[in-house]
Amino acid sequence: MWRGVGFIRQVKLMVLRFIRLRGLPEEVAKGVALGIFIGMTPTFGFQMLIAVFFAYLLRENRLAAILGVWVTNPVTAPVIYAIEYEIGRILLGMERVRLPHEFTWGAYADLGWNIMYPLWVGGILTGIILGLLSYFITLRIVPIVKSLRIPRWPRRHWHRKSKSRDAGRGTRNE
Repeated sequence: MWRGVGFIRQVKLMVLRFIRLRGLPEEVAKGVALGIFIGMTPTFGFQMLIAVFFAYLLRENRLAAILGVWVTNPVTAPVIYAIEYEIGRILLGMERVRLPHEFTWGAYADLGWNIMYPLWVGGILTGIILGLLSYFITLRIVPIVKSLRIPRWPRRHWHRKSKSRDAGRGTRNE
């Protein structure tokens, strides 16, 4: 089976979760903006925990923050982090990182610093810009999306038929 089908299904599921978010448009927009800001920082692997923690502290929509974090996922993260590294590197006036000629702990420490420092600078700047942009876009989109009616499957399709519904009807075993 083609793996892209699973990805498309996940995207549809995320859209449905976004549509069904509860809260005022401003609450949802703040949660999404917070999630996108955190998603732009190089905290891959801990982003959802950080987003829930700060959404709880700031009393923002936690589910919206989690959905916002998913802007960086295993597919988009390499591209996003590469762009953020370049932005940070250019802003800091640093040269591009090259592999060290000698394999010492000091060389690896310098390599880590020369990658993480521009990545954090670029990530925070990108997070602020995209967080603000997503806040205003989400603020406008939420009322429109909430006005859409998304049909839900009737409950009878989710569960097996109950015996109480068949009570009073003749059965084959009588």
